[in-house]
Amino acid sequence: RISGKPVEAEKMNPGEVNFDNKRILLAEDNDMNVQIALAILENSGFEVEVAKDGAQALQLVEDYPAGHFDVILMDIQMPNMDGYEATRRIRAMEDKRKAGIPIIAVTANAFEEDRKNAFDNGMNGHLAKPYDVPQMLKTLAEILS
Repeated sequence: RISGKPVEAEKMNPGEVNFDNKRILLAEDNDMNVQIALAILENSGFEVEVAKDGAQALQLVEDYPAGHFDVILMDIQMPNMDGYEATRRIRAMEDKRKAGIPIIAVTANAFEEDRKNAFDNGMNGHLAKPYDVPQMLKTLAEILS
């Protein structure tokens, strides 16, 4: 539940894609956004691990074996290390499987320039906040297919 309202299952398109046994790393520093994303992702079948900033996300990718995470949802504006820097460092890893993990930018800035910035910094997709659930699941399905 988010703000006392049940998450509407029909908006989740449950039959379209099966995300069961998929692991996602959610890099997000805002607790409310974490709770919303967790509800959406867990209801869609993902196993979710949360990093509170880019440095923690980078550390988790380094610590786990290649292939542990299927995808990363990376907030752009975070303390300690922003999403762009974390992505650049992941892309520079010696382990090519880790370096190649799909990373989706998540930002309140939804202008074309922001999308271009995300791709220019090595990201594979871009999602705007607040989350558009069908768009989020569509983007994840496309990247994971």
